[in-house]
Amino acid sequence: MTIYNFSAGPAVLPKEVLLQAQAEMLDWHGSGMSVMEMSHRGREFIGIAEQAEADLRELMGIPANYKVLFLQGGAHLQFSMIPLNLLRGKTTADYLNTGAWSKKAIGEAKKFCEVNVVASTADNHFTSVPAFDTWKCNQDAAYLHYTPNETIGGVEFNWIPDCGDVPLVADMSSNILSREIDVSKFALIYAGAQKNIGPAGLTLVIVREDLLGNVVAGTPTMLDYKVHADNDSMYNTPPTYAMYIAGLVFQWLKKNGGIAAMEANNIAKAKLLYAAIDASNGFYTCPVAVSDRSRMNVSFTLKDAALDGAFVKQAEAMGLLQLKGHRSVGGMRASIYNAMPLEGVAALVAFMQQFAQQNS
Repeated sequence: MTIYNFSAGPAVLPKEVLLQAQAEMLDWHGSGMSVMEMSHRGREFIGIAEQAEADLRELMGIPANYKVLFLQGGAHLQFSMIPLNLLRGKTTADYLNTGAWSKKAIGEAKKFCEVNVVASTADNHFTSVPAFDTWKCNQDAAYLHYTPNETIGGVEFNWIPDCGDVPLVADMSSNILSREIDVSKFALIYAGAQKNIGPAGLTLVIVREDLLGNVVAGTPTMLDYKVHADNDSMYNTPPTYAMYIAGLVFQWLKKNGGIAAMEANNIAKAKLLYAAIDASNGFYTCPVAVSDRSRMNVSFTLKDAALDGAFVKQAEAMGLLQLKGHRSVGGMRASIYNAMPLEGVAALVAFMQQFAQQNS
């Protein structure tokens, strides 16, 4: 039986990447060492790190005036690092509130500055992206922060905000590398690796160079982007094995048509799954506005919550794993990141149709 893992994160990785890592586990390229054992300052690992960065720059078209940092601490640590590094003498920052991860970022930023919530969809239970003409941006804000894809609610931006000269910051933890973007429109992009990049433990930061070097007084050394940039992410021991796996994922992306091909595949997967939900005559419902539905995290409910347990149990018996929705919203959630094949979504759709017929 083929297993399909719909976990929101840590999430499915490409089978080819896992097989390559398995083959290289005890001896990386004749070195006699596992990557886990290598010094982060040895020539072998430095070569791995340099190749990973070069491949990522090629995939995303990252301009030369941006630094790529391989850090730790997840998105949660970035919630603090961003104001510490980007306030640069200002006292206020703009934040958009579109769900659970936005709320967490806002809560942490309030420890360091005044937060102006430019718009919020809390009143509709975070089921849409707020219309841009309702935003109340502050042109004197240090930066504007938003979450392009809310993993829990399944809401995703299909456009990039533009608030003039205010630097744009994006938490792309759950949709990085899934669609083509113009990196130059952003001041800083950050992403936890455990959804579309690699294993948990690695955090990617892409930051424009001119924003470095003016941290809030008293900022710990480890929370200063410039320190990491000046040391090529090697100021301390980085998450070496996670970086290695991320590098393999970048190579897999390049071999499989790059981000453009991934985006086309992601559109096809999402279209197939949402069509099944919409055609179920109300047995399944997606609460998210059609224009703002996520391609990465498809949240849906059953007509009777009493059926949830049976749905999950029977899905598991069919090899369809991790479909239970987040505890804060309930229902179901199918995360269909880059590494989820179209066949996995087709298998889920077939099961959903069968389950609906049996329980209608």
